[in-house]
Amino acid sequence: MKADVYNLKNEVVGTMELPAEVFGAKWNAALVKQVLEAQLANARAPWAHVKDRSEVRGGGKKPWRQKGTGRARHGSTRSPIWVGGGKAHGPRNDKDYSQKVNKKMKRVALFSVLSKKAKDGEVKVFDSLVLEAPKTKHVATALKAILAPRKGDKRFDVLLVSDNTNKNLFRATNNLQKTKVIEAGSLNIFDIINHKNLFIDKDVVATIEKHYKI
Repeated sequence: MKADVYNLKNEVVGTMELPAEVFGAKWNAALVKQVLEAQLANARAPWAHVKDRSEVRGGGKKPWRQKGTGRARHGSTRSPIWVGGGKAHGPRNDKDYSQKVNKKMKRVALFSVLSKKAKDGEVKVFDSLVLEAPKTKHVATALKAILAPRKGDKRFDVLLVSDNTNKNLFRATNNLQKTKVIEAGSLNIFDIINHKNLFIDKDVVATIEKHYKI
């Protein structure tokens, strides 16, 4: 499939052939949902934690003798039914939320999302996203010309795909709201869905095809 190639002035400077396997795949909503949920689950770091009766300090001595007092038998004041005791069935920070998704499923879901973006006109290919200097102002000016945001809107809502040698672009976008730069080999479902626009350097299109191809 053919796509126009733009420069940072939003001018068409040529065309290129995009791999149909990557940008012409069928939409698979169920698989995309499954892979997205797995990605978010695998990134989840459980921090809520309560102590059970074995972790609460004290309680080593039996409160009273087993028989003869008329009271209920107890072995420790750190039982969950005592004030100051451990908590039963509370959240633990050793819980594993991870979900397994094989490589083929991830690849098919990624191609599905990229194809959907391309079909909706939210993908643009640029002749070069390389910056001579890490200046936020230069990137912001270029993005304003391309995206034409509403007056006062500081969110560009764009994901820029480049290679890892383009350090100036990474630095220049750090202070821009809803703007992220990602390497071609690190594309993922969440970042693509989380940003409306997807800008790709034409030099990394082949890298995407090679990296994710079967």
